[in-house]
Amino acid sequence: MKIGILTSGGDAPGLNAVIRGIVYTGIATGKCEEFVGFRNGWKGVVDGDTVPLGRHEIKGIHKQGGTILGTSRTNPFDGIGGVDRINEVMREQGIDAIVAIGGEGTLAAAKRLTDAGINIVGVPKTVDNDLDATDYTFGFDTAVQIATDAMDRLRTTGDSHGRCMIAEVMGRHVGWIALHSGMAAGAHAILIPEQKTSVDQILEWVTSAHDRGRAPLVVVAEGFSLDTMDDAHSERGLDAFGRPRLGGIGELLAPIIEERTGIETRATTLGHIQRGGTPSAYDRVLATRLGMAALDAAIAGRWGHMVGLRGTDIITVPFADALGKLKTVPQERYDEARILFG
Repeated sequence: MKIGILTSGGDAPGLNAVIRGIVYTGIATGKCEEFVGFRNGWKGVVDGDTVPLGRHEIKGIHKQGGTILGTSRTNPFDGIGGVDRINEVMREQGIDAIVAIGGEGTLAAAKRLTDAGINIVGVPKTVDNDLDATDYTFGFDTAVQIATDAMDRLRTTGDSHGRCMIAEVMGRHVGWIALHSGMAAGAHAILIPEQKTSVDQILEWVTSAHDRGRAPLVVVAEGFSLDTMDDAHSERGLDAFGRPRLGGIGELLAPIIEERTGIETRATTLGHIQRGGTPSAYDRVLATRLGMAALDAAIAGRWGHMVGLRGTDIITVPFADALGKLKTVPQERYDEARILFG
């Protein structure tokens, strides 16, 4: 059996550990000893652009950030792509199955291709931790730690100048990174997509902290909307899957807070720094386990399924379970954090 591996969508700490887990498990157990990687996600599948993956290529990569295969947000059905083209590439290169490592867009494309008869197993990848069929995804723990470290630094400069500091973190539809990093950093307000909030409420939290002699720290997810907004703030068009490229809500809020409170306010967008660097120990272990389970799922022919984490166990679930709805922050989790605001 020859397996092709791709990493698609945004990069995440732990992608290389998944690749290593798949390849090393196959070779070490003798279950599968021939692997290739598709360069740059679905683009490599459509173009037939592959690179061999053996022991030498995966040596020590589990502790590296990014992905040795490269990634892109290519839609495999655009241009010359589609079911017939992908079948042609797999047939020409003797590839029996694909392991697709990616998030919602990647797995949605994988489901559509699997429904058309292509052999695909999925590994969930989302730094936002928003896929519903798994408790946690690799990369989330690293992103939270990076965001927390950045906020600790913002607080020291905020304290020095008596400023309100706004930290904008990732979170298109859900606020898991904002919630976890904000609680860890002792934020005075956490603004997430699941909870539309008024300007007056934000000002109340900021003023309360300032009146107690604190330099307010506000954490906002990129997908947050004020209660007066219909959609999340977006100024950068759409990606290949038709989704708005978000960002800039922190810069939108900063002048409002400064004007209404008189408190000097600065916004920092952490952006891609949250994806960069080496994965945490937790993410290395989780990613490795998911890779090992994905190899087993492919050997067993569990096409149209992805691996995931349930409690401490690795499970296998249909793509449809992951794509049915997003895993949002429950009201009780936000209420728990809200006690600490202001």
